[in-house]
Amino acid sequence: MSTFIFKKGFACTGLLLALASCQNNPQAKITVVEQNDTLTVLEIANPTPYILLPIEESAPEAKVCLSTGDPGDTEMDIRLAQNQVDYLIPFALPTDDDKATLRIRMAPKDNICWQKMELTHTVDSTNVDPFRPVYHHTPLYGWMNDANGLVYKDGEYHLFYQYNPYGSMWGNMHWGHSVSQDLIHWEPFPIALERDTLGQIFSGSSVVDKDNTAGFGPGAIIAFYTSASDKNGQIQCMAYSTDNARTFTKYEKNPILTPFDGLKDFRDPKVFWYEPQKKWVMIVSADKEMRFYSSTNLKDWTYMSAFGAGYGAQPNQFECPDMVELPVDGDENNKKWALLVNINPGCLFGGSATEYFIGDFDGNKFTCDTKPEVAKWLDWGKDHYATVCFSNTGDRVIAVPWMSNWQYANIVPTSQFRSANALPRELSMFTEGNEIYVAANPVKEVENIRQEAQQLPDFEVKDTYAIDTLLADNQGAYEMCFTLQPNAADISGFKLKNSKGEEVNIYLDQKAGKVVMDRTQSGIVEFGGQSTMHQKETENLAAKNAINYIDNFALATWAPTKKSSNHQFRIFVDKCSVELFVDGGKIAMTNLVFPNEPYNSVEFYNDKGSSTIKDMHIYELKL
Repeated sequence: MSTFIFKKGFACTGLLLALASCQNNPQAKITVVEQNDTLTVLEIANPTPYILLPIEESAPEAKVCLSTGDPGDTEMDIRLAQNQVDYLIPFALPTDDDKATLRIRMAPKDNICWQKMELTHTVDSTNVDPFRPVYHHTPLYGWMNDANGLVYKDGEYHLFYQYNPYGSMWGNMHWGHSVSQDLIHWEPFPIALERDTLGQIFSGSSVVDKDNTAGFGPGAIIAFYTSASDKNGQIQCMAYSTDNARTFTKYEKNPILTPFDGLKDFRDPKVFWYEPQKKWVMIVSADKEMRFYSSTNLKDWTYMSAFGAGYGAQPNQFECPDMVELPVDGDENNKKWALLVNINPGCLFGGSATEYFIGDFDGNKFTCDTKPEVAKWLDWGKDHYATVCFSNTGDRVIAVPWMSNWQYANIVPTSQFRSANALPRELSMFTEGNEIYVAANPVKEVENIRQEAQQLPDFEVKDTYAIDTLLADNQGAYEMCFTLQPNAADISGFKLKNSKGEEVNIYLDQKAGKVVMDRTQSGIVEFGGQSTMHQKETENLAAKNAINYIDNFALATWAPTKKSSNHQFRIFVDKCSVELFVDGGKIAMTNLVFPNEPYNSVEFYNDKGSSTIKDMHIYELKL
């Protein structure tokens, strides 16, 4: 049984090893005031800071509410254990009173949870999840998906995220919060926005209101988010902070925007300042298109236009929009807009992914440069979704993806936490032929966590060439860089391997014009067969894209590439991921892996002919 804990104002770093007793408060006691199969009322005398609730992930959600008599009391969806306890989660209690009351609905009285609840003050916590990344952002415990409200102010990067603090599966959405000064070292902060009576707190964005257009004060950080509930549908709301995002106040006149046609899927507001017309623009995902609104005060919004119906990969559900203006090939006099659109399903390899459209924006509408059927992918892996960019970063455009896929995100083999963010990437635009594309390259700050480099002399690969040990004490976190000259070889590649026979096979297929990452033998892969993707959808996508599906997780992803005399490869490996960047981010490919031990050797190979590896460096990465 695992137990997780998080204390307000202080973040512990992992799995609870030992519960502290209530010796500091021996009078603390739980009394069952009322109990039947539909309602249980617990009264806690002299409450401790937390009650630990037993979770069973296969159990249905119960409704748990800290009852104070306030109209804002809100039920939380928590999978209270019925037959077994998978882990415990903390539920905060007020300690400024001599009594606290919990009202719990939809948890039968014969559930095992009633015998396993405990009160606690403190915990001894140590991370023991073997797949927790070393240098990627993760929640301390519980579930995380989309990055939200990314904003930079006064030397701090604020990363909010979709968060379930009451279990490691999706649900019960809050905004979690982490802060960094360098985009790599993240400090966990208390929850920024809690679920309330308007609904769950879905995705959104944040801005710095430098000129006090909203009237909350110059420099206020203003967050925009979707409140979602069966009663109210999906509506857009706002909250503001005047203390650099330490606390937020929800706007008393929420919602600020509702769909004019009663649309069900209407969410994920992205707000940015449009300088030529001195106004704010909001993009909202509206089913299978994006809708554009304008405002001068961030409170009152006017509909302008829509874009996207029938565009890009099909089928698609548009989510998490963003739009950024970038110079093409570094030319400040030639800029284009990139509209980022996260879609689910529609990924080339099944499930969710990030595509984008290049075009122009006149302050009212977005006009795409390409035909509707053209899809351009920001990342060619299977675990790159809900990608959005920081606001207020000046000339830098920094994007943060969620590193998972909706096909299997709830069932990946972790329990202390589920999901991480991929490395932050700096976006740029480049031309190839007559087309403009977006490149995504890891932010330069990641170089600051490199340990001493291991530099290898150049070598030729005639058949195979093995490096038996990458790092003397490999903790599963490293970066590998080199230039690959394929020479006459049709296929030139390398395999990241461990002693258990698990491997990730990455190769350049010159004849087919592809870069491929194959994770079919990468370690734990069987869970992917439990995903929610229908077999018919898998077969249709396989036929359409000529992909050999083994199941929804164990597959190979690929990106098109042109024949060249050399390619620059940069590979980032962490405990549960491999991120590949080719030719300065012109190709990015992000995939989860779950090896039973770190990959600590590499074998280069060709199918025939020879290739050359130059300028190879290996860096251990450590925070």
